[in-house]
Amino acid sequence: MKFDLHVHSKYSLKCGYMEPKMIARLARKKGLNGIAVTDHDTIKGALKTREYADKGLIVVTGSEIMTSRGEVIGLFLSDEILSTDFIDVIEEIHDQSGIAIVPHPFDTLRRSALRPTKNDVGLIDGVEGFNARNIYQKSNKDAIKFGKEHKLAITAGSDAHFSNEVGNAGVITDNEDLREAILSRQIEIFGKQNGLYNHAFTKGLKICRKIKQSL
Repeated sequence: MKFDLHVHSKYSLKCGYMEPKMIARLARKKGLNGIAVTDHDTIKGALKTREYADKGLIVVTGSEIMTSRGEVIGLFLSDEILSTDFIDVIEEIHDQSGIAIVPHPFDTLRRSALRPTKNDVGLIDGVEGFNARNIYQKSNKDAIKFGKEHKLAITAGSDAHFSNEVGNAGVITDNEDLREAILSRQIEIFGKQNGLYNHAFTKGLKICRKIKQSL
């Protein structure tokens, strides 16, 4: 079974573009068994995508939350995460029986990146070992190394904001219970780098929305 564990819809208000209906359609078209919609600071996009998913597509309710130290992805959520303090966010995720993953942890080009230390190992469940939007592949390699050293789950995702990115990275597992597969590290990651022009598209989208808000 094949899953992309990091996708954004239009509910990522600053940088998202894709309609939930489009995401569900693209996931099936690209041969995915499931997809995690992880919009910034909300689960609305995931819930909406689930409405359009056929019975053969698993939609994981997720969110990429900005904490006091950087971003954390919560997977398998049932409610919005209200906290912003790093430890409180982790606790909220776990209180919902969710999984806490640090996305793009060692990407030096992202100010939003949370750089985990060994002191965080007892709090987080995993790290994103391959993010298809990372420009420098050393960032992904460092994440994999950290995950292996500390026996954490190592996940992957496309970090898709546009249709051509969906399914470019993710995990493969034989376990039909994805949550269990992640926690027991019964997953393998796959991925290819997204086109660099997608970063330009995202930057342009952010500028246009900022201008629109100021009018």
